Amino acid sequence: MYNAGARAVSGPDLPGCGPLQSGEPGRASGLRQQVFVHVRARGQASRADIARGLGISAGSVTALTSDLIQAGFLEEIDDQPRETGRGRPPVALRVVGGSRCVIGIKVADTRHSAVLTDFAGQMIADVTLPTPQARKPAAALVAELAVLVDRLLADAGYDLDSVAGVGLGISGIVEHDAGQVPWSPLITGRDTPLAALLADRLGVPVRIDNDANVLTLAELWFGTGRDRPDFAVVTVEHGVGMGLVLNNRLFRGSRGMGLELGHTKVALDGALCRCGQRGCLEAYLADYALAREAATALDRPAEGTENTALIDLLFAEAKAGNTAAATIFRRAGRYLAVGLSNVVQLFDPALIILAGERMRYDYLYSDAVLRDMQALTLTEGRTSCEIATHVWGDLVWAQGATVLALADATDAALGA
Repeated sequence: MYNAGARAVSGPDLPGCGPLQSGEPGRASGLRQQVFVHVRARGQASRADIARGLGISAGSVTALTSDLIQAGFLEEIDDQPRETGRGRPPVALRVVGGSRCVIGIKVADTRHSAVLTDFAGQMIADVTLPTPQARKPAAALVAELAVLVDRLLADAGYDLDSVAGVGLGISGIVEHDAGQVPWSPLITGRDTPLAALLADRLGVPVRIDNDANVLTLAELWFGTGRDRPDFAVVTVEHGVGMGLVLNNRLFRGSRGMGLELGHTKVALDGALCRCGQRGCLEAYLADYALAREAATALDRPAEGTENTALIDLLFAEAKAGNTAAATIFRRAGRYLAVGLSNVVQLFDPALIILAGERMRYDYLYSDAVLRDMQALTLTEGRTSCEIATHVWGDLVWAQGATVLALADATDAALGA
């Protein structure tokens, strides 16, 4: 049977960054890089810990760590104070954070957020700036992001010469490897080479991905997913997204455009979605869908009212006993249950993390939603699926985007 209750939790208070299992397959190809990634994931590690963790000889660890120390990537620290007559205390290694830094950006409807992170994965600075309009030409978006990066670096006292790369998350269909955005609700036009445009403007490498994927990377590198080899993330914000981790690695599909849960169909000829099609899950669940219903139920004009303010008012009315308002949230919850049951049925994850700004509304993770999910799923003989709820702010999404740049910068610095 499936768990009957969701729990609101935060990521584990663990040192380091990166998956704690066996690392992300396909990234750390050489032993030198594997040693570095092992130390970074644990915050600090002794040479004996590295040898055990990677299954290599003590002599190999000594040679590899000496090379990494000389290159300025690792440094020794005293793990314990020296005790009289006890000989040399244990010596641990940690990443020299200042050896590189990267930027992560979350692009959103009303504001863009960015964080500056060192090579150890520690956040140095952050900034959030409003955007005057949600949907705009690519050139206008790139100009806004350049201002965002300039402000971030100025606040931190850094310049672009110290930045090894930029990672960016945006809603829509994103071809990660090609750096293309075939479609996004935030960009006018189609097939935008967003990574190349921003790289040309900033003069540093840029990697892009779907925003649900970068939040999933945040869970994998900094959150609850660090010690989980397999899990799913479902996001409910301006849209509905999904990320999936299999064997410590983010799954993107064969063309990098998979797992668009928000655009799976839940009603033939149903409500109009912002993608232009009808019956998509997010047309019943996302910000604009709830705001559309709220305007009718509360007799408020949809135009000129910010979606979040309208939905917050709807939620307050529902809590105060307004039947129409409560019905809207319960209906959205039922559609979410349909989406979650499909995720469970297709992928059988041990954990689904519900995340995004709309998780502030408890109707969307109530016991009724989870009971509906269970009723719609074949549960006979299946193991339990844990449901967790994370109400993350924009900076966590931006921190997840740093992983795109951090992984590439690690390959560039240590891949040889």
